[in-house]
Amino acid sequence: MNRVTYLGVDGGGTKTRFALIDADGRLLGEAELGTTYHPHVGLDGVRAILAEGVTAVLGTAGRTLADIGHAFFGLPAYGEDSRATALLQACPAAILGHDRYTCDNDMVCGWAGSLGCADGINIVAGTGSIGYGQRQGLAARAGGWGEAFSDEGSAYWIAMRGLNAYSRMSDGRLPRGPLHAILNAHFQLDNDLDICAHVYGGNSYARGDLAQLSRQVAEAARAGDGVAATIFRDAGHELAGICDALRLALHFEAGETVPVSHSGGAFNADELLLAPLREALAAASTDFDLRPPLHAPHYGAALYAARLAGHPVQAATRAAVAP
Repeated sequence: MNRVTYLGVDGGGTKTRFALIDADGRLLGEAELGTTYHPHVGLDGVRAILAEGVTAVLGTAGRTLADIGHAFFGLPAYGEDSRATALLQACPAAILGHDRYTCDNDMVCGWAGSLGCADGINIVAGTGSIGYGQRQGLAARAGGWGEAFSDEGSAYWIAMRGLNAYSRMSDGRLPRGPLHAILNAHFQLDNDLDICAHVYGGNSYARGDLAQLSRQVAEAARAGDGVAATIFRDAGHELAGICDALRLALHFEAGETVPVSHSGGAFNADELLLAPLREALAAASTDFDLRPPLHAPHYGAALYAARLAGHPVQAATRAAVAP
């Protein structure tokens, strides 16, 4: 029996997912743990999550470290700090006990899963946002500069815009729409200003937890809140701008189809985000072809590991792993 397996790790600002596949693309095991965003959990936190996840997924599959033909670790913020990147690059060696692995930014996982490692662009809108694509051996990224001054269209960005709208509604600077009542109910507030304790206080929400508030913004938009709906429209347009920058960076020719797919929790809002993204892509270029994702990013990471090892999994034999 061929025991060679391929490990994929999709790190993120909220969670980290692991997938182990065999040479035919069959999913042997998967696991989900917390964030591997090193600016928040530190390098020791990253190592601990990776070690626990690798152990868990191998245990589920009944395989060993020696069975891993290659592993791909997609880690958030990888490549964005030279010193930290060198340390992140070294993390898997101690866990795996060998050097059959590659590290890169988690944006690669989204592309590999959504497009099945084929040429095109993937836009990630999870806790943060970033775009990544490949075409004829050329790779490029856009966006993803962090929540302080970038990550447009991400769940965190949507949530922050929602909180800003809430404060304006509370002050009377905006008419009170459903968003105000929805956030009050979510936080169980008797006093609007008490929301500050949840954002800034001693038990304040972490970055990933704040990003989850995009769900309340989506709820408000569906309840008819025009301000919340505008936030999603703006998010879609921001994400389309990232895609258009990548279309140019990857040198897609006029009239050449530009496959685009997506990944990340912000897209759980469905057409609230997809409709303005589709509209803005069409306005930018008629060559864009927005497609539903083929696979989840952690499975995509495992596919990419197989490809890097020189053993790409054929599309016909891939497992069906939902995004």
